[in-house]
Amino acid sequence: MSQPEPLQLDLFGSAELPSWQVPKPARPPSFPLQQAEPQAPAPPTTAHPKRQLQVSNHCLDYTLRRSKRRSIGFLIDDDGLRITAPKWISVADIETAIREKQRWILTKLHEHREQSARRLKAPMQWSDGATLPYLGNPITLRLRATHSAGIAYDAHGRELTVSLPPGANEQQLKDRVQGWLQLEAKRLFGERLPLYADKLGVAYHSYALSSATTQWGSCTAQGKIRLNWRLIHFTLPLIDYVIAHELAHLREMNHGPRFWATVQSIFPEFEMAKKSLREQAPKTLPIF
Repeated sequence: MSQPEPLQLDLFGSAELPSWQVPKPARPPSFPLQQAEPQAPAPPTTAHPKRQLQVSNHCLDYTLRRSKRRSIGFLIDDDGLRITAPKWISVADIETAIREKQRWILTKLHEHREQSARRLKAPMQWSDGATLPYLGNPITLRLRATHSAGIAYDAHGRELTVSLPPGANEQQLKDRVQGWLQLEAKRLFGERLPLYADKLGVAYHSYALSSATTQWGSCTAQGKIRLNWRLIHFTLPLIDYVIAHELAHLREMNHGPRFWATVQSIFPEFEMAKKSLREQAPKTLPIF
Protein backbone atom coordinates (compact mmCIF):
# COMPACT_ATOMS: atom_id res chain seq x y z
CA MET A 1 0.00 0.00 0.00
CA SER A 2 1.42 3.40 -0.97
CA GLN A 3 2.41 5.86 1.74
CA PRO A 4 0.45 9.13 2.04
CA GLU A 5 2.14 12.26 0.70
CA PRO A 6 3.68 14.61 3.30
CA LEU A 7 1.76 17.77 4.16
CA GLN A 8 3.71 20.81 2.98
CA LEU A 9 3.77 24.51 3.77
CA ASP A 10 4.51 26.36 0.55
CA LEU A 11 6.94 29.23 0.20
CA PHE A 12 4.50 31.10 -2.02
CA GLY A 13 1.00 31.91 -0.79
CA SER A 14 -1.56 31.82 -3.54
CA ALA A 15 -2.80 35.17 -4.77
CA GLU A 16 -5.79 33.60 -6.44
CA LEU A 17 -9.20 34.03 -4.90
CA PRO A 18 -11.55 31.03 -4.86
CA SER A 19 -13.94 31.28 -7.75
CA TRP A 20 -17.06 33.42 -7.42
CA GLN A 21 -19.65 30.86 -8.40
CA VAL A 22 -22.28 32.01 -10.84
CA PRO A 23 -25.06 29.63 -11.88
CA LYS A 24 -24.96 28.84 -15.56
CA PRO A 25 -28.19 29.80 -17.28
CA ALA A 26 -30.22 27.58 -19.52
CA ARG A 27 -29.13 27.28 -23.12
CA PRO A 28 -29.91 30.61 -24.84
CA PRO A 29 -32.56 30.64 -27.56
CA SER A 30 -31.32 30.42 -31.12
CA PHE A 31 -31.84 33.23 -33.62
CA PRO A 32 -31.85 33.07 -37.43
CA LEU A 33 -28.55 34.11 -38.91
CA GLN A 34 -28.48 37.39 -40.75
CA GLN A 35 -26.34 37.92 -43.80
CA ALA A 36 -23.68 40.34 -42.66
CA GLU A 37 -22.78 43.33 -44.80
CA PRO A 38 -19.17 43.34 -46.04
CA GLN A 39 -16.96 45.39 -43.69
CA ALA A 40 -13.43 46.72 -43.80
CA PRO A 41 -10.90 44.76 -41.77
CA ALA A 42 -10.73 45.94 -38.17
CA PRO A 43 -7.45 47.42 -36.98
CA PRO A 44 -5.27 45.00 -35.00
CA THR A 45 -5.92 44.97 -31.25
CA THR A 46 -4.37 43.23 -28.28
CA ALA A 47 -5.88 39.87 -27.37
CA HIS A 48 -6.79 40.96 -23.86
CA PRO A 49 -7.04 44.77 -23.62
CA LYS A 50 -6.98 46.49 -20.25
CA ARG A 51 -10.28 47.69 -18.80
CA GLN A 52 -10.87 50.28 -16.11
CA LEU A 53 -13.34 50.35 -13.24
CA GLN A 54 -13.88 52.95 -10.55
CA VAL A 55 -13.79 51.12 -7.20
CA SER A 56 -14.26 53.37 -4.14
CA ASN A 57 -11.54 56.01 -4.58
CA HIS A 58 -9.44 53.85 -6.89
CA CYS A 59 -9.33 53.60 -10.66
CA LEU A 60 -8.75 49.88 -11.06
CA ASP A 61 -7.20 48.42 -14.23
CA TYR A 62 -7.94 44.81 -15.04
CA THR A 63 -7.61 42.35 -17.89
CA LEU A 64 -10.63 40.25 -18.88
CA ARG A 65 -10.14 36.85 -20.42
CA ARG A 66 -12.96 34.63 -21.59
CA SER A 67 -12.79 30.88 -21.13
CA LYS A 68 -14.87 27.71 -20.87
CA ARG A 69 -14.77 27.76 -17.06
CA ARG A 70 -18.08 27.89 -15.15
CA SER A 71 -17.19 30.70 -12.75
CA ILE A 72 -15.37 34.01 -12.38
CA GLY A 73 -11.73 33.68 -11.36
CA PHE A 74 -9.55 36.42 -9.83
CA LEU A 75 -5.74 36.42 -10.08
CA ILE A 76 -3.08 38.97 -9.13
CA ASP A 77 0.18 38.69 -11.07
CA ASP A 78 2.91 40.95 -12.48
CA ASP A 79 0.38 42.40 -14.96
CA GLY A 80 -2.06 43.39 -12.20
CA LEU A 81 -5.60 42.07 -11.81
CA ARG A 82 -6.66 39.37 -14.24
CA ILE A 83 -10.26 38.20 -14.48
CA THR A 84 -11.19 34.95 -16.20
CA ALA A 85 -14.89 34.44 -16.85
CA PRO A 86 -17.26 32.41 -19.05
CA LYS A 87 -18.50 34.05 -22.23
CA TRP A 88 -22.09 34.01 -20.99
CA ILE A 89 -21.44 36.29 -17.99
CA SER A 90 -21.91 39.97 -18.80
CA VAL A 91 -19.28 42.62 -18.10
CA ALA A 92 -21.75 44.29 -15.72
CA ASP A 93 -21.97 41.10 -13.63
CA ILE A 94 -18.20 40.73 -13.70
CA GLU A 95 -17.71 44.27 -12.44
CA THR A 96 -20.30 43.68 -9.71
CA ALA A 97 -18.18 40.71 -8.60
CA ILE A 98 -15.06 42.90 -8.62
CA ARG A 99 -16.73 45.45 -6.36
CA GLU A 100 -17.81 42.70 -3.98
CA LYS A 101 -14.21 41.49 -3.73
CA GLN A 102 -12.57 44.92 -3.78
CA ARG A 103 -11.02 44.65 -0.30
CA TRP A 104 -9.23 41.41 -1.21
CA ILE A 105 -8.21 42.76 -4.63
CA LEU A 106 -6.77 46.05 -3.35
CA THR A 107 -4.94 44.31 -0.50
CA LYS A 108 -3.35 41.77 -2.84
CA LEU A 109 -2.37 44.44 -5.37
CA HIS A 110 -0.64 46.39 -2.59
CA GLU A 111 1.17 43.28 -1.33
CA HIS A 112 2.29 42.38 -4.86
CA ARG A 113 3.66 45.88 -5.49
CA GLU A 114 5.66 45.70 -2.25
CA GLN A 115 7.07 42.30 -3.16
CA SER A 116 7.99 43.54 -6.64
CA ALA A 117 9.78 46.55 -5.14
CA ARG A 118 11.80 44.26 -2.85
CA ARG A 119 12.76 42.03 -5.78
CA LEU A 120 14.06 45.07 -7.69
CA LYS A 121 16.55 45.90 -4.96
CA ALA A 122 20.18 45.35 -5.88
CA PRO A 123 21.40 41.87 -4.94
CA MET A 124 23.63 41.54 -1.91
CA GLN A 125 27.31 42.22 -2.55
CA TRP A 126 29.43 39.58 -0.82
CA SER A 127 32.08 41.90 0.60
CA ASP A 128 33.22 43.35 3.90
CA GLY A 129 30.45 45.50 5.41
CA ALA A 130 27.61 43.75 3.57
CA THR A 131 24.47 42.89 5.54
CA LEU A 132 22.24 39.84 5.53
CA PRO A 133 19.11 38.96 7.54
CA TYR A 134 19.43 36.76 10.63
CA LEU A 135 16.42 36.16 12.88
CA GLY A 136 14.64 39.11 11.29
CA ASN A 137 17.40 41.70 11.72
CA PRO A 138 20.46 42.59 9.64
CA ILE A 139 23.90 41.41 10.68
CA THR A 140 27.11 42.81 9.21
CA LEU A 141 29.63 40.65 7.41
CA ARG A 142 33.29 41.17 8.34
CA LEU A 143 36.01 39.54 6.27
CA ARG A 144 39.48 38.69 7.52
CA ALA A 145 42.27 37.30 5.37
CA THR A 146 44.18 34.76 7.48
CA HIS A 147 45.86 31.44 6.90
CA SER A 148 43.43 29.73 9.28
CA ALA A 149 39.77 29.52 8.30
CA GLY A 150 37.09 30.29 10.86
CA ILE A 151 33.80 32.05 11.57
CA ALA A 152 32.57 33.86 14.69
CA TYR A 153 29.41 35.79 15.55
CA ASP A 154 29.39 38.79 17.89
CA ALA A 155 25.78 39.02 19.12
CA HIS A 156 26.36 42.37 20.84
CA GLY A 157 27.77 44.08 17.75
CA ARG A 158 25.69 41.94 15.38
CA GLU A 159 28.75 41.14 13.28
CA LEU A 160 29.66 37.86 11.61
CA THR A 161 33.41 37.63 11.10
CA VAL A 162 34.59 35.19 8.46
CA SER A 163 38.27 34.31 8.20
CA LEU A 164 39.43 32.92 4.87
CA PRO A 165 42.83 32.34 3.27
CA PRO A 166 44.12 35.10 0.96
CA GLY A 167 42.79 34.62 -2.55
CA ALA A 168 39.60 32.86 -1.46
CA ASN A 169 36.77 33.38 -3.91
CA GLU A 170 33.17 34.51 -3.39
CA GLN A 171 31.72 31.00 -3.45
CA GLN A 172 34.00 29.93 -0.61
CA LEU A 173 32.68 32.86 1.42
CA LYS A 174 29.07 31.95 0.60
CA ASP A 175 29.64 28.33 1.56
CA ARG A 176 31.12 29.32 4.91
CA VAL A 177 28.24 31.70 5.72
CA GLN A 178 25.60 29.20 4.57
CA GLY A 179 27.18 26.49 6.71
CA TRP A 180 27.02 28.75 9.78
CA LEU A 181 23.39 29.69 9.10
CA GLN A 182 22.44 26.03 8.70
CA LEU A 183 24.10 25.13 12.01
CA GLU A 184 22.19 27.98 13.68
CA ALA A 185 18.95 26.78 12.09
CA LYS A 186 19.48 23.19 13.25
CA ARG A 187 20.24 24.36 16.78
CA LEU A 188 17.29 26.74 17.01
CA PHE A 189 14.75 24.40 15.40
CA GLY A 190 15.91 21.66 17.75
CA GLU A 191 15.13 23.95 20.71
CA ARG A 192 11.72 25.12 19.48
CA LEU A 193 10.25 21.83 18.25
CA PRO A 194 10.04 20.15 21.70
CA LEU A 195 8.39 23.27 23.19
CA TYR A 196 5.47 23.17 20.75
CA ALA A 197 5.29 19.38 20.71
CA ASP A 198 4.79 19.44 24.48
CA LYS A 199 2.09 22.12 24.16
CA LEU A 200 0.25 19.97 21.64
CA GLY A 201 0.91 16.67 23.36
CA VAL A 202 2.42 15.00 20.28
CA ALA A 203 5.71 13.26 19.57
CA TYR A 204 7.56 13.62 16.27
CA HIS A 205 9.84 10.89 14.98
CA SER A 206 12.67 13.07 13.68
CA TYR A 207 13.44 16.37 12.04
CA ALA A 208 15.91 17.51 9.41
CA LEU A 209 16.82 20.63 7.50
CA SER A 210 15.46 21.19 4.03
CA SER A 211 16.79 23.25 1.13
CA ALA A 212 13.50 23.05 -0.78
CA THR A 213 12.67 25.87 -3.15
CA THR A 214 8.89 25.48 -2.86
CA GLN A 215 8.12 24.65 0.80
CA TRP A 216 8.93 26.11 4.20
CA GLY A 217 8.28 22.77 5.85
CA SER A 218 6.70 19.35 5.56
CA CYS A 219 5.43 16.57 7.81
CA THR A 220 4.76 12.90 7.08
CA ALA A 221 2.26 10.63 8.75
CA GLN A 222 5.24 8.87 10.35
CA GLY A 223 6.19 12.06 12.20
CA LYS A 224 9.19 13.01 10.06
CA ILE A 225 9.45 16.79 9.93
CA ARG A 226 11.56 18.85 7.54
CA LEU A 227 12.12 22.59 8.03
CA ASN A 228 13.68 24.93 5.49
CA TRP A 229 16.97 26.26 6.83
CA ARG A 230 16.25 29.64 5.21
CA LEU A 231 13.69 30.27 7.97
CA ILE A 232 16.70 31.35 10.05
CA HIS A 233 16.55 34.63 8.12
CA PHE A 234 13.14 35.42 9.69
CA THR A 235 11.91 36.49 13.12
CA LEU A 236 11.31 33.90 15.83
CA PRO A 237 7.47 34.17 15.61
CA LEU A 238 7.56 33.18 11.92
CA ILE A 239 9.83 30.23 12.70
CA ASP A 240 7.53 29.18 15.54
CA TYR A 241 4.50 29.40 13.26
CA VAL A 242 6.02 26.97 10.76
CA ILE A 243 6.99 24.60 13.58
CA ALA A 244 3.48 24.77 15.07
CA HIS A 245 2.01 24.26 11.59
CA GLU A 246 4.00 21.09 10.94
CA LEU A 247 3.43 19.63 14.42
CA ALA A 248 -0.32 20.24 14.07
CA HIS A 249 -0.28 17.80 11.15
CA LEU A 250 0.44 15.05 13.64
CA ARG A 251 -3.13 15.64 14.83
CA GLU A 252 -4.74 16.56 11.50
CA MET A 253 -3.10 15.47 8.22
CA ASN A 254 -5.02 18.06 6.20
CA HIS A 255 -5.63 21.81 6.02
CA GLY A 256 -9.27 21.77 7.14
CA PRO A 257 -10.95 23.80 9.91
CA ARG A 258 -9.91 21.32 12.62
CA PHE A 259 -6.29 21.63 11.51
CA TRP A 260 -6.30 25.43 11.81
CA ALA A 261 -8.04 25.18 15.19
CA THR A 262 -5.20 22.90 16.29
CA VAL A 263 -2.58 25.41 15.11
CA GLN A 264 -4.41 28.20 16.93
CA SER A 265 -4.48 26.20 20.17
CA ILE A 266 -0.67 26.39 20.44
CA PHE A 267 0.02 29.49 18.34
CA PRO A 268 -2.86 32.01 18.70
CA GLU A 269 -1.18 34.61 16.46
CA PHE A 270 -1.00 32.23 13.51
CA GLU A 271 -3.07 34.40 11.15
CA MET A 272 -0.65 37.32 11.43
CA ALA A 273 2.37 35.04 11.11
CA LYS A 274 0.81 33.25 8.13
CA LYS A 275 0.26 36.57 6.34
CA SER A 276 3.79 37.79 7.12
CA LEU A 277 5.33 34.57 5.86
CA ARG A 278 3.43 34.85 2.57
CA GLU A 279 4.96 38.29 2.08
CA GLN A 280 8.52 37.05 2.62
CA ALA A 281 9.39 36.27 -0.98
CA PRO A 282 12.41 33.95 -1.26
CA LYS A 283 13.76 36.24 -3.98
CA THR A 284 14.37 38.89 -1.31
CA LEU A 285 16.77 36.59 0.57
CA PRO A 286 20.52 36.29 -0.08
CA ILE A 287 21.50 34.00 -2.94
CA PHE A 288 24.06 31.38 -1.98
